[in-house]
Amino acid sequence: MLQQENLPILGALGISDAVCRYGEQIAASLRPRFDAIDEIAEYNQAKVLAAMQKNRVNAGCFAATTGYGYNDVGRDTLERVYADCFHTEAALVRPQITCGTHALAVAFSANLLPGDELLSPVGRPYDTLEEVIGIRESACSLKEYGVTYDEVALLPDGSFDYEGIRRKIKPQTRLVTIQRSKGYATRPTLSVQRIGELIAFIKGIRSDIICMVDNCYGEFVERIEPSDVGADMIVGSLIKNPGGGLAPIGGYICGTKACVDRCAYRLSAPGLGQEVGANLGLMTALYQGFFLAPTVVAGALKGAIFAANIYERLGFRCVPNATESRHDIIQAVELGSEEAMRAFCLGIQASAPVDSYVTPLPWDMPGYDSQVIMAAGAFIQGSSIELSADGPIREPYAVYFQGGLTWTHAKIGILMSLQKLVDAGLVNL
Repeated sequence: MLQQENLPILGALGISDAVCRYGEQIAASLRPRFDAIDEIAEYNQAKVLAAMQKNRVNAGCFAATTGYGYNDVGRDTLERVYADCFHTEAALVRPQITCGTHALAVAFSANLLPGDELLSPVGRPYDTLEEVIGIRESACSLKEYGVTYDEVALLPDGSFDYEGIRRKIKPQTRLVTIQRSKGYATRPTLSVQRIGELIAFIKGIRSDIICMVDNCYGEFVERIEPSDVGADMIVGSLIKNPGGGLAPIGGYICGTKACVDRCAYRLSAPGLGQEVGANLGLMTALYQGFFLAPTVVAGALKGAIFAANIYERLGFRCVPNATESRHDIIQAVELGSEEAMRAFCLGIQASAPVDSYVTPLPWDMPGYDSQVIMAAGAFIQGSSIELSADGPIREPYAVYFQGGLTWTHAKIGILMSLQKLVDAGLVNL
């Protein structure tokens, strides 16, 4: 509840009483939903704790290693923790994986050979994967190495085109990639249940097809993960949900031993695999971030729901809408103009603990085919579990809000974004 004495300090941040009071009305109405989120966080916290206790995590796991990293107890134990938490045979969790796109590229290139085909049954994947796949020409793409690609768009209502998928599965189809989150699209995020139904359908056609899920932004939002419903691999970034805001770099691939072994060979070298790769003193942050992740994700999820309710009641289309169930931490808001996108992102930047004085501007970001505006004043560069907002400057001029290491910071960020839209004359309360 907004206390009267909180108004002066929020005013010092540049948020008016009118915006504060409007926001508090919304927040008060969301308490039952927030209680449900806290219950999921409690379940997932216990799951992480159980995995750490089972694998006897101890102070020795935090010791730094350098060079080859042979016999790195902390690294090997962390990978067992991930595998147990996500209920998989094996895991590859490494700071040498630089980002989510890198993790996905490793998983693709390790498990696809020349002549194989990659199929996306959920439409076009995230922009940065277009060059990885070869949809947009790039050196070292899968296409350059003889891997073909096909896709099946979702139906207009967001459901799977099962007959279209059946037609597209060919003898050379080797790997199916399922992007859980929406990326820079305004389609629904896929629930774990729906992903499981899709995997069962694909395995019913050919059981040898590898089903991989891009799990970015979805970890710990639900009680179960795609690996619980048949995924052969789940892939993600440690500077998103599972890093808990503490991991400074890294990515993970969890799945069958056969798939993960190949990923390890691709990441390091054939014959070396998981035996090499020093932890460089990052183990404490990776363990503690994973431990905190369920609670951090819960705060970010509350912020996303708050954003949808704030903006939908002002007439903006939100995906997901204000009442829908949630399956990732991203909230898309269609603002209708570049001017509104700039104002929204200015508010997110102005509420950041780092670089709050910076003005976000659209720029030609590597890996994208249109200019992108990004707002993020993060302790870890590019960390989208921290408060951030971004989007491509193209119709429908949607901004994608995510993160917030605490619910209260996410709340302040959304109020500040609204304030900037009010100041620009783009919204009337």
